[in-house]
Amino acid sequence: MSGPGFGLSGTPQPSIANALEQKLRAERVVKAGANWFITVAVLSMINSVLSMSGAGIRFIFGLGIAEFVDALAHQAGQSGFALDLIINGFVAGVFVIFWNFARKGQQWAFLVGMALYALDGLVMLYFKDILAVAFHGYGLYRIYSGMSGISALRTAEASMLPAGAPIQPS
Repeated sequence: MSGPGFGLSGTPQPSIANALEQKLRAERVVKAGANWFITVAVLSMINSVLSMSGAGIRFIFGLGIAEFVDALAHQAGQSGFALDLIINGFVAGVFVIFWNFARKGQQWAFLVGMALYALDGLVMLYFKDILAVAFHGYGLYRIYSGMSGISALRTAEASMLPAGAPIQPS
C-alpha cells in the first residue's frame, strides 16, 4: 500500500506546489532571456530617433545595423529620416517577433534571434565600437541563459500532468 506522496512505483512524487514553483521559476528564466529581444528593439528605435534629431548620443544596447542605416539616412537628407524609421522599425519589429515567440518557450526564436544579434555584433565590430561588441556578447549570454531554461520549463510542465493525460498546447 502506498502512502501519500508516493506513486505506484513506490518512489516519492514531487508535490504539486513544488512542481508549480519549478515551472514558475523556469518561466521567469525563459522570459528574462526573451525580454532582451524587446529591450534591444526599443533601444534601437530610440537610437534612431536620437541620431536623426542630431542629439549626438546613443545607447550601446541598440543594433549595429540601425547605426549603419542611420549613417546612410543622414546622407540622404530629409527624405532619409522617414526611410530610416521605416527600415529600423522593420528590423526592430523582427526582434519583437523573436521576443513574442521566445517568451512562449519557442527555441527556434532564441536560436534565430541570437544568430542575427551575433551578426549584428560583427557590424559593431566593423564600426570599432568595442563597448557595444562587449554588450552584444553579454546580451547573447543572457539570451542563451533564457533559452537554456526551456528544458527545465518542459520538465516542470510534464511533471504537473497526470499520467496518461493529453498534452495541451500553451
